[in-house]
Amino acid sequence: MSFMPFLRRLSLILFLAFLSVSCTTAQSNPVFTKLASGFERPVGISNAGDGSSRLFITEQGGKIFIIKEGNVIKEPFLDVSDLVSRNGGERGLLGLAFHPDYKNNGRFFINYTNLEGNTVIAEYHVSSKANQADKASGKTLLTFDQPFPNHNGGQLAFSPKDGYLYIATGDGGDGGDPRENGQALYTPLGKLLRIDVDTGEPYGIPDSNPWIDSPDAFKEIWAYGLRNPWRFSFDRETGDLYIADVGQNKFEEINFQAASSQGGENYGWNIMEGLHCYKPNKNCNQDGLTLPIAEYDHSEGVSVTGGFVYRGIREMELFGKYIYGDFATGKIWTLERKNNTWINTLYEDTDFQISSFGEDEAGELYLAHFGGGEIYQLGK
Repeated sequence: MSFMPFLRRLSLILFLAFLSVSCTTAQSNPVFTKLASGFERPVGISNAGDGSSRLFITEQGGKIFIIKEGNVIKEPFLDVSDLVSRNGGERGLLGLAFHPDYKNNGRFFINYTNLEGNTVIAEYHVSSKANQADKASGKTLLTFDQPFPNHNGGQLAFSPKDGYLYIATGDGGDGGDPRENGQALYTPLGKLLRIDVDTGEPYGIPDSNPWIDSPDAFKEIWAYGLRNPWRFSFDRETGDLYIADVGQNKFEEINFQAASSQGGENYGWNIMEGLHCYKPNKNCNQDGLTLPIAEYDHSEGVSVTGGFVYRGIREMELFGKYIYGDFATGKIWTLERKNNTWINTLYEDTDFQISSFGEDEAGELYLAHFGGGEIYQLGK
């Protein structure tokens, strides 16, 4: 996410993006159709899985809006802008996930940085009005300190395999992970966390979490060794997990976890950046590391935005392929496995600042154009 190629870190990139008030709106590329506009710094696209066919657009400043039947509902579904800090570039309202049984229980979850700059995972409920959340229902599930204003992660998602809530956390900043959080099991930073929102108070920790019996570990950890996993997603058909991890100075990466995984993967940061040694920069110990399935260097882009395995029907040639992009260059790639080899292909070179991808209930794919405040749908 950058306006200048030499700005590598996501914090500086986003900061400049926020200052760019006069950002030019991208023209719709042939494979994308504009769905809606008028949003302010959109960073997320979600569906409630309740049969309503609505899309929920998360704005970094703290508001969530609904697109229903192609129209944006004027009043926000939820407005927590008074609780949210975005001072420092990467802070704000960063993630939204609806409970798998949202249709019946009306529960959803958000990930934001509070006024002190620390991460909060909170639960809310819909009100008696389907398009309006009950702000008073907010309950904090989990909070932890952020030592720097960048690398907050932000994604929330429920696994279709086990029904647990997964939470992506960055290493907490600054550059190079100076506190070694990515490899430290005592901290939630630089991790993928897994919690059970249907048991315990305020939540339960699944007995199958890999460090549940380790006295010195943060027991919510499911996987570690991540730098800034801004966006991850589950394949809705297979349950496989794809994690896009924003790189440091040279490489962006896509990590993979099969649905059969028992957790505990170490994705390498800050020992490695992509497939390359980072600390030390030569002859690093790669024993026990799970290396990325794809990477690209900073001649192609500087801030990866994770997407989804496409399960829609508008563009059938993409069915079963993982689609992801880069915030700074607007490039979009497809990634697929053939004969145990991952094939990465440039799909489209766009003008979008791709802050997030999202799925609707039918598996069709959308992207958020951050600078233009627009939402686009894949397909003509």
